[in-house]
Amino acid sequence: MKYKVLVKLRKDFIKADGDTLTVGVMSTPKNGAANKEVVGKIAEYFGVPKSRVKIIAGRASKMKIIEVT
Repeated sequence: MKYKVLVKLRKDFIKADGDTLTVGVMSTPKNGAANKEVVGKIAEYFGVPKSRVKIIAGRASKMKIIEVT
């Protein structure tokens, strides 16, 4: 399933609204740290391994498209 993900910096939460998730991350967006945190939080939220969560669009943006398989 694909989800739109909006990333908020310097916050620690995850909120779902239909097919849109808002994820707060404490990591900085340098060297992919924020993306790693987003993937980890989404995997934990859905109860799946991190390997089943992929960023398919928006790797360098606050708005991402994530696929959970």
